[in-house]
Amino acid sequence: MRLLLIEDDDRIAGPLTEGLGRYGFTVDHVRTGAAGLADTTAAPDLVLLDLGLPDMDGLDVCRSLRARSAVPIIMITARGEEADRVVGLELGADDYLAKPFGVRELIARIRAVTRRAGAPAYTPTGPAKTPEPHRPSFGAQELGPLAISRRTREVYLDGRPVALTPREFDLLAYLAEDPGTVCSRQQIMDTVWDPHFFGPTKTLDAHVAALRRKLGDPAWITTARGVGFRLTAPGGPATFEAAG
Repeated sequence: MRLLLIEDDDRIAGPLTEGLGRYGFTVDHVRTGAAGLADTTAAPDLVLLDLGLPDMDGLDVCRSLRARSAVPIIMITARGEEADRVVGLELGADDYLAKPFGVRELIARIRAVTRRAGAPAYTPTGPAKTPEPHRPSFGAQELGPLAISRRTREVYLDGRPVALTPREFDLLAYLAEDPGTVCSRQQIMDTVWDPHFFGPTKTLDAHVAALRRKLGDPAWITTARGVGFRLTAPGGPATFEAAG
């Protein structure tokens, strides 16, 4: 598997490249955001992106990468503030790992992100095969082309699997309990997170943004300003049917 590491600190990049290499990863290392965006090596299977780059903000690099590619992105940074994590996720990052961290934890994150994204193992030739459409299991709920199976915790869109994190699935399933109905932010936080969660609700906005991106159309989850969110099929009625 080929990784692109965008990190200006050689004290971090050197041991990280060596450690990942021991686990079978091929790492291409660049020190600036511009070099990462201009990288002409083989297309990476995943990008490890530092936010504190010398020439440009890593968030801008993330935005540019996401505008042209669906490559998985893991942000690795010393910035631990929730605001940075929220912005990074809203811009399209798939995960966020704060320094310091261990190589084994990073590898676990890489495997989880690529598994969720359905990314194939790196191969030098031939495009990845497009998966065949899949019929959701009996008892799944369907809203137009979207199917949600709570029994297997799987989601399909137009017969194709949608890779969601556990929290993203819980959020989607909760909104799907009564499609078309506005769920307040507090109701969502109490049910999907915890009634005793006292952190900023911006984490909810980050997960909604991630769901909209993965469903391919922001119209799936609409905002009731000042109240909360609702789930509706874009251009269609908000009714669920049992899959046969």
